[in-house]
Amino acid sequence: MAAQAKDQFVRLLIGAGKAAPTPPVGPALGARGVKSMDFCKEFNARTAHIAPGTPIPTSIYVRPDRTFYFVTKTPATTYFLKKTAGIEMGTGKPGHVFNGTVSLKHIYEIAKIKHSDDHMKHLPLESIARMVVGSAKSLGVRVVP
Repeated sequence: MAAQAKDQFVRLLIGAGKAAPTPPVGPALGARGVKSMDFCKEFNARTAHIAPGTPIPTSIYVRPDRTFYFVTKTPATTYFLKKTAGIEMGTGKPGHVFNGTVSLKHIYEIAKIKHSDDHMKHLPLESIARMVVGSAKSLGVRVVP
């Protein structure tokens, strides 16, 4: 009995609406025999409603017949926290030095966005909000009520 070929898996972080067949997209898909231009057109069409340049984590599955499908997730929690707090990067000493502040309302808005991800759908919104608060602490962002 012959072994069945499995899908190849590629994980990329691509700006919404900014996919182009240049690195990192082109080499990652070209090495697996996929036409990167087809992926770029489909990705840009699917992310047209999102603000351009927003980093979208994307999982691409390449089948043995060189067709593909991909799954997009919401941007990272730290991206939302940095954007909300108006900072470029986190602090070097989390818990001691604070870069910015976000309100509890912002935390719940971020949690609502993250709740739409498949791996977070089963969790209550309060638990996701607690995770966002933990990310904020490790980033050096103070959460105020």
